[in-house]
Amino acid sequence: MRLRHRQVRSSLKTNRLHPSRPQVPAGSLLFCGGGLRPAAVVAPFSYRAPLSITVAELIWNSTAVRDHRYNKWLNRFAWLTCVATLFLICSGGMVTSKNVGLAVPDWPTTFGYNMFLFPVSKWVGGILFEHTHRLMGSLVGFLTIILAMWLWLSEDRRWVRNLGVIALAGVILQGILGGLRVTMMKDEIGVFHACVAQAFLGLLVVIALVTTKFWRALENQPLDTQDFTPTKTLAIAITIAIYVQLALGATMRHQHRDLAILDFPTANGAWIPDTSATALAKINAWRDARSLSDVTALQIWLQMAHRFLAFIIAIAVIAFCLRVRRDAPRFVALKRLSIFWVAVIACQIALGASTIWSNKAADVATAHVALGAVMLSFGVSISAICWRVVAGSRHGAPNVSPARTGRALPKPA
Repeated sequence: MRLRHRQVRSSLKTNRLHPSRPQVPAGSLLFCGGGLRPAAVVAPFSYRAPLSITVAELIWNSTAVRDHRYNKWLNRFAWLTCVATLFLICSGGMVTSKNVGLAVPDWPTTFGYNMFLFPVSKWVGGILFEHTHRLMGSLVGFLTIILAMWLWLSEDRRWVRNLGVIALAGVILQGILGGLRVTMMKDEIGVFHACVAQAFLGLLVVIALVTTKFWRALENQPLDTQDFTPTKTLAIAITIAIYVQLALGATMRHQHRDLAILDFPTANGAWIPDTSATALAKINAWRDARSLSDVTALQIWLQMAHRFLAFIIAIAVIAFCLRVRRDAPRFVALKRLSIFWVAVIACQIALGASTIWSNKAADVATAHVALGAVMLSFGVSISAICWRVVAGSRHGAPNVSPARTGRALPKPA
């Protein structure tokens, strides 16, 4: 930290001996709140030299500034990894929508070739979608490795470094699950693969968010913790509900080739579907005549649960948006995010209806999956922001420099 000579002279004047100020022996360590700081060694100019205290404070302040450093390129790379992962989820959604997950029957090779050396001339039909998905997965894996290493080497916050390690473990798990889905040919693995993908994207969004300048400034957001805590709880509850909703959607997509219910907003012509044995026999006879796969009562009620939860989430997100406008009218960023969240939910419901009306067209169904991932990303971001604001308010982060007050800097978050 650079100071002009005039500022240094002013600091010397303010640090002259005063009866109320403790005198620090030469060569000692400056004790700041939590313990001894090696960077704050007092220069041995004299037993009662105010300059020694000033030098120690300047060193301590410069160290604190480095601890709170912002790495622009690290943050941009984190967001790049998020975008690449979103495209990977879109690619996986297209593979499932077109039912070409087994177009390439071997793994980790591709028809006996090294995955990265498979001839482009053979990228045709379903092989194109499956092989592209594998290559995109490899790209996201490499990006995640770089991100984890970058965080480990440059990030001073231990918990953020740990997030990078967890992300690295997550992308390895995803690669293994993708391979097992091919070799073992089990839909249950495909469902788990899809759910882990959404959680992995949410983790990357958190990493990208906490490496921004915006995140570091959140602890000073002036909000009433007692009034805002329910808002935080609501955001987290909605985000969990969205994840459950995505898991339901993944289960339906991997469990059943055709739609279990072919109309919307009604279900088989009624608001509450009849799933008795007689009704199911009639439904399956009608479907057999149209070369559609049979359905079970469980599959019908699974889609009904998906519809019902979508309605609950929409109401909850609208309530959250209104609550933010009431409890945090000056928190512009959160207000805008909540409005965008409502818009994303509305578009997602429209895409869900279009998926049914189009008889699960591949492009519409894939867009529905992609927007679901965006919807979850908004929820994760908003929940993290709310948590940060409440945690910062409870800790009562000081707005003045510890160099002037003698108090320790809060640990960087």
